[in-house]
Amino acid sequence: MHPPLADIPPRLGAGNPELAAMVAQAAEGGPPLMVVHLDIDHFASVNENMSVDVGDLALDLLACRLAESLQGRGRIWRHGSDEFVAAIVLAPGMPSPEALAEELLRQTESPLGVLPYTLFLTAKAGISLCPQHARAPDALLRMAETAARQASHGDERIQFYGGASLQNVHNESVIARQIVDAIPNGELRLRFQPEISARDGRVVGMEVLLRWQSPSLGLMVPERFMPIAERLGVIVQIGDWVLDNAIAQLRLWRESGFDDLFVAVNVSTLQLLRPGFTDEVLERLRKSAIPPECLVLEINESALAANVTPVYEGLAMLRREGVGLALDNFGTGDSSLSALVRYPVDMLKIDRSFIRSAPAGERETAIVRAIIAMGHQLNMKVIANGVESEAQLGYLRRSDCDVFQGYLFGEPMPPEAAGMALRRRYLRPELFATSKQDLTLLLVDDEENVLRSLVRLFRRDGYRILAAGNVRDAFDLLATNDVQVILSDQRMQDMSGTEFLGRVKMLYPDTVRMVLSGYTDLATVTDAINRGAIYRFLTKPWNDDELREHIRQAFRTHQERQPMRGDVVG
Repeated sequence: MHPPLADIPPRLGAGNPELAAMVAQAAEGGPPLMVVHLDIDHFASVNENMSVDVGDLALDLLACRLAESLQGRGRIWRHGSDEFVAAIVLAPGMPSPEALAEELLRQTESPLGVLPYTLFLTAKAGISLCPQHARAPDALLRMAETAARQASHGDERIQFYGGASLQNVHNESVIARQIVDAIPNGELRLRFQPEISARDGRVVGMEVLLRWQSPSLGLMVPERFMPIAERLGVIVQIGDWVLDNAIAQLRLWRESGFDDLFVAVNVSTLQLLRPGFTDEVLERLRKSAIPPECLVLEINESALAANVTPVYEGLAMLRREGVGLALDNFGTGDSSLSALVRYPVDMLKIDRSFIRSAPAGERETAIVRAIIAMGHQLNMKVIANGVESEAQLGYLRRSDCDVFQGYLFGEPMPPEAAGMALRRRYLRPELFATSKQDLTLLLVDDEENVLRSLVRLFRRDGYRILAAGNVRDAFDLLATNDVQVILSDQRMQDMSGTEFLGRVKMLYPDTVRMVLSGYTDLATVTDAINRGAIYRFLTKPWNDDELREHIRQAFRTHQERQPMRGDVVG
């Protein structure tokens, strides 16, 4: 029997006030809202084979079944010819979004009796979330429909907008429910990562890093929960907790004799926008008897991009009082160079994405060198974040970076382990030890037999020989060793010898660079010589005595250049 007309869920019209009210409540800080777009597979065949009347009755019966399954937890509407839209409030204690969508699919795919037929329908579901994906009804509907179309073309019956996995979306729902109670429940933790002087490897500071011990998801890094905390409005309270506990830990270390140490604390734009933030920071320092210069506030580039007067005035006051200001993740944000000049920042922190690609990445290494040079021109110290290898360290030291931070010196650690690092004072001192200057020759060739032959040939002349079978290894060796002469093959898999040596010229201009190859492209060679990328082009097969003489001459050329350069500088 056809259900009573009043029981059939209505069609979703433009600007539906009920949906708009549900979205507004979620966007303004209420429980999150999920919008589900149900798309029935191949429903046109029902109309074609069983009549349009049967199809309409089936959709009306299904609409009533779906509305009943929600049990007052949300609303269902007819949408289009054979589609439905549901809006469900994700209140505390509700099932996960994927579980709710799965229930709607089960209801859709249960046998549907429309006499004299029994229909077996299948469907796909697309989900969008408010406020995670959007804060407007039209956008949420469009995103849910897009997700349903993606599900129709893939193997997943349920698809979240943006392709997020079911587990990730479930986790985000859990985070949203639990993060608001993280402070009262004592679930936040501080970790400390050493910051190292480029001069001698001494620990000069500790960056404070936040972790959250979620009751159900375990220990989590800020990237997983802070965006949700910001959306829910608890990021300011979390930031205040971090600042209070960081200053308390700094006071304990100072009382233990570590009085030449700074701690660096990340602050959000929302904290900086609070009118009383500056006074609160200074009051915390006064109460703890900590000199302002022992605190460094790390600010994301987005804070400067906002160009808000209260932010500028607050930072200027903190800097006048002696608090250090570091611009975090520099190179990845939106701040302009004029904002960098205007704001009183005295440290730049190079984003780890640039450090990760050094020293082999041409563009990244150029950017790193430019940031360091610019920072020094503006009388700023430059911190390299994410230093994980000796090659990266060597390159950054040669580029005159001031401070290093990364797993090469220590992972983020609890206060007790950080205290032990402070007592050691110097981390990895062997990496900073000076050594006797040797005549160092770097050989680069991707043919192993050729490389071995060259090593045997030059070993008799007393050089310190480094050998690399590819360009990446060669860059690592250059970063960690003082090399005077380079002899490279021309035809290699990753790049040509002239291209490689052209990059080396930019990074290590003092080296004497030569190509040894059986392949001669006169135009390329001539261009490389004219640009100064290579000193000499030698051919294979070689004469041992002549090649040894070329290398001896290259070392003499390097030595002759040094006094000349020194006279210019002096």
